[in-house]
Amino acid sequence: MNTQPTHITQPVQPIGTQGGPLPGLDLRCYLVTSGTGRRTVEVAAAAASAGAGVVQVRAKEATAAELLKLVLAVAGAVHTANPGTRVLVDDRADVAAVARQRGAAVHGVHLGQDDLPVADARGLLGPEAIIGLTTGTLELVRAAEVVRDQVDYLGAGPFRRTPTKESGRPPLGVEGYAPLVAASSLPIVAIGDVTPADAAPLACTGVAGVAVVRAVMGAADPAAAVREVLAGLAAG
Repeated sequence: MNTQPTHITQPVQPIGTQGGPLPGLDLRCYLVTSGTGRRTVEVAAAAASAGAGVVQVRAKEATAAELLKLVLAVAGAVHTANPGTRVLVDDRADVAAVARQRGAAVHGVHLGQDDLPVADARGLLGPEAIIGLTTGTLELVRAAEVVRDQVDYLGAGPFRRTPTKESGRPPLGVEGYAPLVAASSLPIVAIGDVTPADAAPLACTGVAGVAVVRAVMGAADPAAAVREVLAGLAAG
């Protein structure tokens, strides 16, 4: 990996209280990164500058040390591009905690069903951190209500099958989201090979936003792709 960590000298400031949507937490266009090189950092910054409210740093194959280095670099670049964009770490609450201890503008973690339990992640990161949780079925959404006071949003997917992550769950399609939204007191973000063209129909289901991976990370103009997503959500 050829990225160089960028350190933020100012401490992370509390951004809200645990449980439920946080003030200023914009889930409309939620970027999940891929790769570990300089382009990953550059695309994350471009997405933030164009209005992406969240950037989740995901690098499944990276070691803990490699992931930390990437997280620090992304956090620094995103903070410079748009201080309002929240940076989360995929799966690794420990890496998020270390990054925050170093003073990086890292705001929390997104947990999968097999990751650290929500209560333990909350205990590690503190009441001001953002914690998201992966779901994708009505059963998982209903189960998440048990920890609703410690979770800030739910990710639900896959929207359609995607080569970037195999969840083992059947695709939801547009029609699958309204029942999940109705069953949850938490905001839901749709994920799973979502494209800008999907933003408007998904917005009509009541989701709080859409998570994009390849549609932005692989775009010739990532900022334009983010703006297209936001326009689609507004139209929907």
